Amino acid sequence: MTTDLTEITVIGGDKTGLIARVTTLLFERGINIEDLDQAVRDGLFRMSMRVDTEEMTCEADELRSALLELGRELGVDIQVRFPSDRETQRIAVCVTKESHCLEALMEAADDGDLDVEIAAVISNRGTLRHLVEPTDIPFYDIGDGKGSPDEDRMLDILAEHEIDLIALARYMRILGPKIVFRYEDRIINIHPSLLPAFPGAAAYRQAKEEGVRIGGVTAHYVTTDLDQGPIITQRAFDIPDDATIDDIKARGQPLEAEALLEAIELHTDDTVAVHRGRTSLRDGADAEEYQLGLPETAQAANPKRPVDTALDADVPNAADD
Repeated sequence: MTTDLTEITVIGGDKTGLIARVTTLLFERGINIEDLDQAVRDGLFRMSMRVDTEEMTCEADELRSALLELGRELGVDIQVRFPSDRETQRIAVCVTKESHCLEALMEAADDGDLDVEIAAVISNRGTLRHLVEPTDIPFYDIGDGKGSPDEDRMLDILAEHEIDLIALARYMRILGPKIVFRYEDRIINIHPSLLPAFPGAAAYRQAKEEGVRIGGVTAHYVTTDLDQGPIITQRAFDIPDDATIDDIKARGQPLEAEALLEAIELHTDDTVAVHRGRTSLRDGADAEEYQLGLPETAQAANPKRPVDTALDADVPNAADD
């Protein structure tokens, strides 16, 4: 799949003939559909497409207008993102109370280490307002005082600031389908475990209670299934036998920020692709520029060959049973 495909997202009620109407409109304009996926969750329909518009028979603005008009006719929301729309990545950072990932993102963007514009910080609490107010970045508290967010307000903010990517920087709320469907493969979360182990809340506590010797963190794309989205980057660390939960957090938090920043960089560089629920580096990407998992020193310590080198091919291997 090429990296210069146009993205089209359709969100709304599940209607008979909807897919045919959209695909027919594209076909009539010489647009080839490279990838199409659809789903329904909580009564909300989502269809996402990646299409080749290089040889389309109309202008970009004409296609936008035609899809907008079709969306109004069908009562659905249709969004179009051309490759040129993604040249300058505008991100929204969602936070709750923990500051380490937000501070790392702000510092990296300010220093130019991360080529993005933080266009908004959105929170379900007002706890971190003091970190953002001295900057030019707008801070939005969309919580109701008990931490429950107003997702309609969040959608308005995301649209107002023309957000390309949402970073969940220890945002302690589950995003609903109305947001996830509209920003599919454009929401990155950092989770404090080596997923798929210990999904959900209190992952460090789960690690402590299960007595694992190696903990870690995972940056992944968000789907409507909690902590099951495609994994982008991971980091690992040792957990001493006598480590407390606070000790585990102290080891994990710096790696949370590191893994989240690298995942955002991979996304904004258009280096990572998602296909069938997993990520991979695009053709031509230099894997050595990124640390997707273990650092080089840890990789060097890994065994270079299997232990069982002289098994008779005719003898069944019990390990395969």
